[in-house]
Amino acid sequence: MPKYLHSMIRVTDVDKSIAFFDLLGLKEVKRFDSEQGRFTLVYLAAPGDEDAQVELTYNWPPTDGSPAESYDGGRNFGHLAYRVENIYETCQRFMDAGVTINRPPRDGHMAFVRTPDGISIELLQDGRLDPAEPWVSMPNIGAW
Repeated sequence: MPKYLHSMIRVTDVDKSIAFFDLLGLKEVKRFDSEQGRFTLVYLAAPGDEDAQVELTYNWPPTDGSPAESYDGGRNFGHLAYRVENIYETCQRFMDAGVTINRPPRDGHMAFVRTPDGISIELLQDGRLDPAEPWVSMPNIGAW
């Protein structure tokens, strides 16, 4: 029987990406640096749900002076989805940290934000909250 292990996303800045996922409540559960392969893997998970991990893959810059690899089009990945206890508080934490709420939780149930590398993150309320301002009046921004 298959067992889910993790989803991997490539990142350009490990610290910025960890800070982003920290706003969601995910914590680092393990890290692996490969000098030979020139990459770092950081695994994050929600406390108590360590079986559902996100692997951040950081490929180190080339040593030959060529430009670092670029990762755009994060939307091609699709999205990661997380259930949250209070979608309004979660979105406010992201906004306070300067993160754009691409699809505000106007319905009290669903919102979308993007990681520093453009990966779409869906936030789903555990249950439903009554629609509330300022969320009801907020427009969509960009794509998610």
